[in-house]
Amino acid sequence: MSENKSGVNQINVRIRVERGMPVPAYATDGAAALDLRAALDEGSETVLAPGSRALIPTGIFIAPETKGVVAVLAARSGLACKSGICLSNGIGVIDADYRGEICVSLCNTGDTSFTVHRGDRIAQLMFMPVYQANLLVCDTLDD
Repeated sequence: MSENKSGVNQINVRIRVERGMPVPAYATDGAAALDLRAALDEGSETVLAPGSRALIPTGIFIAPETKGVVAVLAARSGLACKSGICLSNGIGVIDADYRGEICVSLCNTGDTSFTVHRGDRIAQLMFMPVYQANLLVCDTLDD
């Protein structure tokens, strides 16, 4: 782990980008998450009717160089607040050893249809440290 020019901790993550998508980037030096974009086919779109869900590809594959992190998918607050678009599972957990394409399961909790176009920012990706619990079975717990 190292720090960037703003003093923010950094880890090395190898990334493969497909479907002609740009490499995700942080919007500012202090941003906690990268924006992920919809990697739909050129000219196609996905319409989310109220109450529906859809799995949207991002064209992004990652390989953190340390096993002590987890990649977490989070909703974009603007989409959730303005249009009711959130992640179907609340958050997405991408283990350090997962090598498949990152896809985002979106859900429309709003009352009007929402259209996802190629290149739309649909979710955020952040990296967090992992602690695995050493479970100690006992008969009682402290109050």
